[in-house]
Amino acid sequence: MKSALKQSIFLFTAICLGWANPGFTGTVLFQENFEDANLQNRGWYDNTNPRLSSVERVANSTKSLEFYFAKGAIMPAEGRAMRKKFQESDSVYIKYYVKYSANWEGSNVAYHPHEFYLLTNKDGDWTGPAYTRLTVYLEQNEGKALIGIGDGVNVDVANIGKDLTKVTEKRGVAGCNGDSDGYGKGDCYASGSTYRNGKIWKSSNIIFADAKGPNYKNDWHLVEAYVKLNSIVNGKAAKDGIVQYWFDGKPVLDYKNVVFRTGLHPDIKFNQFIIGPYIGVGSPVNQTFWVDNLVVATGKNGDDTIPAKPRAPQGFRIE
Repeated sequence: MKSALKQSIFLFTAICLGWANPGFTGTVLFQENFEDANLQNRGWYDNTNPRLSSVERVANSTKSLEFYFAKGAIMPAEGRAMRKKFQESDSVYIKYYVKYSANWEGSNVAYHPHEFYLLTNKDGDWTGPAYTRLTVYLEQNEGKALIGIGDGVNVDVANIGKDLTKVTEKRGVAGCNGDSDGYGKGDCYASGSTYRNGKIWKSSNIIFADAKGPNYKNDWHLVEAYVKLNSIVNGKAAKDGIVQYWFDGKPVLDYKNVVFRTGLHPDIKFNQFIIGPYIGVGSPVNQTFWVDNLVVATGKNGDDTIPAKPRAPQGFRIE
């Protein structure tokens, strides 16, 4: 009884002082330390033969995941994306360590490289992330932290450029059909007979620095990100979705009034994680980055209970 009382008093004090965030905890959906090549046995699919490095690794690790881009390449040497399904959730917390080669330049343009993606139960096991009901992008561009979204399939192509936010829930939220949450109209462009869109939240400062120091890109750094889908109230999108990003434990992005979905798909949930490095304009140099000790959970400070892994789909692949 005394122990429980002390714990309650501590939790109350922590909440009052801002040490804890009630409700912002969760369950680990999966974790991957990349210690061996048996990725398919752990539920990964599509590309199950990535390159592992025994040279670059964090403390107490024997290997890390390595992505090498040759000059001019749009994908790393090992090719297509790595995918893993997980239990459906309306919130996802991602934690990993990352290191970039000393000569890392990324794309040298204001977009790409794409690195990590979240897809949902409204798209297939093999859907390409560029054209979906919802894709969340987690990456860095020219040293700045970036979380972005796209939902091109939802776009009302008969009303491109029109503000539909007060007219209908059958619209795109990441661009083409108005500004759903006050963070801009987003990007919108034609791609064949369809439209692609995108909206980003980007840090104002460079966090992966070229110069040696606490933010040096050629050192290992801890990245954490959290996204939570907005509510649907009376069939309409509420502005209460969350986008957050931490760098070595320090908050970088913090937005709590984001719109990810509308009443068009009130039951949409995240269920697929993708590691798919991609530089659409081609890599400007030979460059490499490494990833280690990945955790995907429903919330920050997730526990260690990992549910049974979903069965990997068989017989298909995307390029």
